[in-house]
This record gives sequence, C-alpha cells and structure tokens, in this order.
Amino acid sequence: MREDVACVFERDPAARSVWEVVTAYPGVHAVWFHRLSHCLWRHGWYWLARFLSHVSRFLTGIEIHPGAEIGRRFFIDHGMGVVIGETAVIGDDCTLYHGVTLGGTSWQKGKRHPTLGNGVVVGAGAKILGPIHVGDNARIGSNSVVLKDVPAGATVVGIPAHVVTKASAERKAAIARRLEFDAYGLSPDMPDPVAHAINRMLEHIQALDHQVEELRTTLKEAGIPPQEVPFPPLEACRLRDGEDERG
Repeated sequence: MREDVACVFERDPAARSVWEVVTAYPGVHAVWFHRLSHCLWRHGWYWLARFLSHVSRFLTGIEIHPGAEIGRRFFIDHGMGVVIGETAVIGDDCTLYHGVTLGGTSWQKGKRHPTLGNGVVVGAGAKILGPIHVGDNARIGSNSVVLKDVPAGATVVGIPAHVVTKASAERKAAIARRLEFDAYGLSPDMPDPVAHAINRMLEHIQALDHQVEELRTTLKEAGIPPQEVPFPPLEACRLRDGEDERG
C-alpha cells in the first residue's frame, strides 16, 4: 500500500498529500479493492470476489476482473471507464489513464486478454485487444487500438496502432535506472506514421516522374517520339504535418 501511494507522487504532479491520495484517488481505491478480490478469487471464493469487484466498479468507475494479475506500483490516473479483463496480466510500474480497455477478441475460454510488461504507459481511451504482449517500457498513445504485439521500448499510435518510435539502447538503460514517464503515452514531437508513409510515396512518385522525363527525352533524341499524355505536375505536391508547419 505504501508503494501504491508513493507511485502516485512520481506520476501525478497534482498529488499534494498522502491523505489526499488515500481518500480521493479512485485509481488507488480500485487497485486496493482488486488486491482483495483477487485473493478471494485465487482461493475459490468466486462469487464473493466478483461481488467485491462489482462494488469497486460502482464506487470508482473502474472495472477490474478479480482474475486479472496485476504487479506492484500499478497506477490508474483519473480512471473512469477503465476495463481490465479476466486473463489480463499487468507487470510492475505500469500506468493506465481513463477509458483504457484491456479486452478480449474471442468468446473462447483460456488466455484472451493482453499481457503488459513492466513500465508500460497506456494513454487515455486506448484499446488493447486480444492475447497480445506489450513489451517492457512501451508507450501506447491515446485512443490507439492495439491488435498486435508491441516491442519493448516502442511507442505506438493510431487505429490500428503503428510503431512510431523505438527506444535506443541508451534510453532503455536510463529507463531501467529510473522510470521514464510520458503523460498519456505521448510526446510533443511524436511523428505521424500515416503522414510519413504518404510523404515517402510522394517522394517516390516524383523520382519516378523524373526518370520518365529523362526516358522521354532520350527517345526524342533517338527519333522515336513518345506518346503525349498530360499529367498533373507534382513539384508542389507534399503532405505536411504539424512538425512541417512549425519548421
């Protein structure tokens, strides 16, 4: 319980006192309720465990199945609308924001919910679905929908989620020494993977257009007039994102 309270001060600058955290943080209350309900679940008191988790949901707005396995120093910030399924596994030092779902994609029994490694941050509204694995220190951007495994140290955004950054060896070492925290799993300079892909396609098209013009010139010089087909110019055609506008 001391660790659960201490990790709030590390990850929420709004926390002012231990008394405030203990009495007014529903994410902390939900974790404590889950510790008890999970203990009951493990000892075969299934109905009582489910009833206690139901009471916790009513009081905190956070639904955690008593069968879920949760590590130490787990923090749910704000918390309203968080849903964690029965076979979900969460490592140590993880952070979830409001509206996060660790859900399943099958009605079959067995492992059907995700596994989060240590130090994972999941942004508000993100959905992680299915028996997939999210590696240590990964970041899930707000409102992302994750359907595939996420490498350790990676940041993913989008629907479906795409990897946009991977932590270097130096950064992973720094994370191991001290928890690195990105609020909502996002950073201000995060690239847009869709804009990046389209920009690369436009660059490829422009290079191809240049080669075609050279071939047409060569054919004309050889006395073989190419068929004239008008094409729109591509010199000024480029998708811009917020980073380009700032630049």
